[in-house]
Amino acid sequence: MKKKILPLIAIAATVAIALSACAGEGSGVVAEPEPASTLPGEWSADVLNIDFATYNPLSLIIKDQGWLEDATDGKVTINWVQSAGSNKANEALRAGAIDVGSTAGSAALLARSNGSPIRTIDIYSQPNWAAILVPAGSTITSVAELEGKSIAATKGTDPYFFLLQALGEAGLSLSDVTVQNLQHADGKAALESGAVDAWAGLDPLLSTSVATAGSKVIYDNIDFNSYGFLNATESFLQKSPDLAQLVVDAYEKAREYAIANPKETAGILASVAGIDPAIATSVITDRTNLEVDPKPGKKQHDVLAFIGPIFVESGDVASQDLIDSALDSLFSTEFVNNADPTLIG
Repeated sequence: MKKKILPLIAIAATVAIALSACAGEGSGVVAEPEPASTLPGEWSADVLNIDFATYNPLSLIIKDQGWLEDATDGKVTINWVQSAGSNKANEALRAGAIDVGSTAGSAALLARSNGSPIRTIDIYSQPNWAAILVPAGSTITSVAELEGKSIAATKGTDPYFFLLQALGEAGLSLSDVTVQNLQHADGKAALESGAVDAWAGLDPLLSTSVATAGSKVIYDNIDFNSYGFLNATESFLQKSPDLAQLVVDAYEKAREYAIANPKETAGILASVAGIDPAIATSVITDRTNLEVDPKPGKKQHDVLAFIGPIFVESGDVASQDLIDSALDSLFSTEFVNNADPTLIG
């Protein structure tokens, strides 16, 4: 497949009005107007800026296989930008440095609640990617024992919100600990050097720390992780729906590839992340569920509805009204609805 040509839609405004009248509240899904199509044989833009991240294995596959480059036949420059964490992806999306970026669901909700014009167009994974670790030799064995301690975490990412939930469950709050706001790799280094008492870590870094430095996981709970969200700026979705569809098609092709080829997927992760293949295999097979419905909907809405009030309590979002408004407008489902992975490759 060299390119996907969208049909011309002559009655876009009429369809948009009809659909918006049917959109339900509380689902996180809003109806979309049909965007203007590109001319036959052309793409809507000559550059696509898209991220890749070690916490998003599907992005690594797409980049490794060169599917976007092949599909656009050199007529669209594909700029790959690495995201070191959800917060960095959000920063790049808000600045317009990337058109499409991968974050945790919690981070996507946080960004939209605070005014970033992004929409979620695909769910790329259900990961168990966050946990709380202490250094080798630490006597700390529970979250409750972190009272008065120093904890590394990257604000605006799933491990940070994982930490907030874990503290709350243990009867503690942010005021009971000192959070060192460090990027994930720096948090790992701080933990292993003894500069902090604990780290709210992210895979594959956390699994690497356990395997190579003897760090110990003291709390692990998949229910405190939000899903992997693929987000795009609203301006990109309006101007380049053809490229947005191409990206989602590629993501669904990558999902099929990863499920059928876990060893090869782990090899790609190991190469990009610079980690042992055995660790990468554990991350892919034991801590990442890629066999999820890619369409954002009720499951993701319910997870974020639980996390949202924590944002308000912690001061990360000014009000619950902002959370509710963001959650009701975050998901764009039409690209997953129209996804056809057979058009890739």
